[in-house]
Amino acid sequence: MTKTTETSVTVLGLGLMGQALAGAFLKAGHRTTVWNRTPAKADQLVAQGARLAPTVGDALAASALTIICVTDYSTMHELLDASELDGTTLLNLTSGSSAQARETARWAEQRGARYLDGAIMAIPAGIGTEEAMILHSGPESDFEAHQPTLGALGALTYLGADHGLASLYDVAGLAMMWSVLNAWLQGTAMLRTAGVDAATYALFAKQMAVGVAEWLPGYAEQIDSGSFPAEVSALETDARAMTHLIEESEALGVNAELPKLFKAMADRSIAAGHGGEQYPVLIEEFGKPA
Repeated sequence: MTKTTETSVTVLGLGLMGQALAGAFLKAGHRTTVWNRTPAKADQLVAQGARLAPTVGDALAASALTIICVTDYSTMHELLDASELDGTTLLNLTSGSSAQARETARWAEQRGARYLDGAIMAIPAGIGTEEAMILHSGPESDFEAHQPTLGALGALTYLGADHGLASLYDVAGLAMMWSVLNAWLQGTAMLRTAGVDAATYALFAKQMAVGVAEWLPGYAEQIDSGSFPAEVSALETDARAMTHLIEESEALGVNAELPKLFKAMADRSIAAGHGGEQYPVLIEEFGKPA
């Protein structure tokens, strides 16, 4: 395959995110080729200077770097299994599992392609700004070769050579996001019974979230060392507070499933002899299958 310079880039898939990616490359001055099953989705990008490739093969041949942003890995393989990939670099920003990322890396290598896996920790409107975190995993040399081009998308983070790391960080981030949001909704539901609106509680909740985040580095040291001295409070003390949260929720007529889950995990850890240790000892429970 004949490739153009590294300032050329191809984007396969023009959903909302794919359009945002291509738009950011265009804004940064990169020669951008796009392809989508529904060509009309490229109209606005073409008006901005993008080239619409008639086929996937033409799109791949237009650039040394191809960004893939489609529905899932099955769709990606449907598009690329019959394509010539020798000599190209693929950056797959399609959501999937770490196992799929590693399997796809092997598949790409067998086809003569270089492969990076990635994850977008941003909404389409944030692409092209410093608020957009784009995770990458795979060979560092491949990441560095295209870093100047990829920088158009946002703040780049390279995680390591293991192709599965971007997907793992992605889902770990989702666990964090949903946990914070669900905890906020729990508190909001409780306070609404006293006439406190969500906007008022959100200000307090934000302070709480920031404060808890500051604990994480110290707690991480305990997890990595495998030692959990109760420097702030013991798990058994936290468990008593969880009981209070459950009882208050039930008394207010608010769903108590979430705090009951917290308490169930704490109770198992206490039963295993960890009641006198600090909260991060629960990592042992999180590390076990249900």
